Amino acid sequence: MPVVTVVFHPKKPIIGTGSDDMFWKIWTVNQSELIMSGEGHKDWVSSMRFHPRGHHLLTGSGDSTVKVWDFVHSTCTFTFKDHRQPIWSIDVNRTGDYVATGSLDTSCRLLDINVGKCRNVFRGHVDSVTSVNFQPFSNLLATASADKTLSIWDARAGLCVQTFYGHLGGLTGCKFNTKGDRLASCDSTGIAKTWDIRASREANHFSTDKKTANCISTDRSGNLLAVGTDDAMIYLFNDNTGEREIILKGHD
Repeated sequence: MPVVTVVFHPKKPIIGTGSDDMFWKIWTVNQSELIMSGEGHKDWVSSMRFHPRGHHLLTGSGDSTVKVWDFVHSTCTFTFKDHRQPIWSIDVNRTGDYVATGSLDTSCRLLDINVGKCRNVFRGHVDSVTSVNFQPFSNLLATASADKTLSIWDARAGLCVQTFYGHLGGLTGCKFNTKGDRLASCDSTGIAKTWDIRASREANHFSTDKKTANCISTDRSGNLLAVGTDDAMIYLFNDNTGEREIILKGHD
């Protein structure tokens, strides 16, 4: 069934993939060999992240759970069952102590990996939280929602410190740049935006020709945005110039 999430290992040349078939798998990049396959979720694997130290894998699922896997010993070490509806997105902070989750139940939760407890529940969105992303080297967390808003939270205090308005469609993705001073977002109407975190304002506005934007990412320089859309295209935008760079075609 469809592969819906893919991540690189932080230290080794391997990748992890999650699928609607309820399995996660780990592959070697150079030899293209399947190393391991994990079974345990009761619904699709929606999102996955490797732990920064590289020995564990975290998966979020349509079965409303987040699982922590020790893939060195091929075991599930813990299952978080705090959400009551499917989980769309997860992200792990840089120290590997916490995982953030975004769910159909309109909430975002901060889960403590070390003790297996939910530390904070972020409530404020009125529709699905579709994407979560930690700001690099800080305690701030961004959440994108189908309610057309983008919020930034203090993960320790559990408080919303900023909400951005301006999208006309439900948000499908959000991503901080490497420096953490810009936040990119995209929505179901095909619009991508970047936000100046320090000035608390919209920085740039990009259009993908009214095709639903499904996901967004930034390069290491923070200048380029990549947006994947429903028309099987990948749009590259330059956040410095505000212009479209190129459209990548090849998917069917």
